[in-house]
Order: sequence, then structure tokens, then C-alpha cells
Amino acid sequence: MLQKYLITAEPSYRQLRKYKPEFALYRNKETKEYAFHAQNFLEMAKYIPNLKAFLHQEYRLAYKLNAIGVHLTSTQFESIEKAKQLGLEVIVSTHTKEEVLHAEKLGADYVTFSPIFTAPNKGEPKGIVTLKEIVNATTIKVIALGGIITEEHIKEIEKSGAFAFASIRYFY
Repeated sequence: MLQKYLITAEPSYRQLRKYKPEFALYRNKETKEYAFHAQNFLEMAKYIPNLKAFLHQEYRLAYKLNAIGVHLTSTQFESIEKAKQLGLEVIVSTHTKEEVLHAEKLGADYVTFSPIFTAPNKGEPKGIVTLKEIVNATTIKVIALGGIITEEHIKEIEKSGAFAFASIRYFY
């Protein structure tokens, strides 16, 4: 069954309870108080059964606050090993087959591959055919990301063999 990965800059207990994602990421690029809000997010996440809570980019903070893991950007491949040494689960953002295979080789647990569909300011969509090719080219768990806003999108992703889908807009 396709897993759900909620990405949010403004997490709420209500949102987490309503959508029941298996994964959730606190990602807020605007706040100057990321650590404070990350701690609140992780505290809230404790009350959602079977939820894996991740922090964005900050693997040391994720470790310090006892998050399950960190979601690294496509420019942070050098942090995969460091995060794994701390016992964190690692998700890495990828946009090419080469990046997916590199993240797998370095020991990441998951990759997001994006954008699958049209998403604001995210470039040309990769599409379902490319997503299937990526899933078939690797053993790492692939999370589809980008422009996923409808049930039809989710059904297409499910057919691709992807492990999960991630979205911001779908969960609002």
C-alpha cells in the first residue's frame, strides 16, 4: 500500500490526525526559530500512532531532538553518512536517476524523486513513466513528490510501484 508523506511548514495536530500520514516532515525555510518549532512538531507527532517524524536539512538538530530522521536536500549528499552514523533514517531529495543511485550507494533509506507532476517553480515534470523507470532501477524506497494534489495523481503513483507519495498541497 502506498505510504503518505506529509510536508508542512505549519503542522497541526488536527492535520496529522485527519490525514494519518506514515511520514511527516517539518520544513519551514522562513522561520528564524526553526529549532523551537521543530521541537513542538516532534512533541505533537508523538501522539500520532505509527508516524515517523522528520526534520528538514538539520541532521544534528534531528538527532538532538530525537526525531526519527532527517530529509536532506539534493545538495547535502555529504551529510548522508554523518546522519546515518547518528542512527537517523535519511531521506534525500533527488531529481535524476544518477542522484537516486548515488543516494542509494551512500546509504540513504529513502529518496524523494521530483517533480512528478506540474508544481509551482519546480521545473519540467518527470511524469509517471520516468517514475516507474526510477523505481525499477533501484532498491531504495522511492517517494514520489511534486504536484500531487488529486486522488487521480495518487492512483497513478500507486501503479508506478513507488513506496510513497509526498505532498504539501494535497494535505491542505
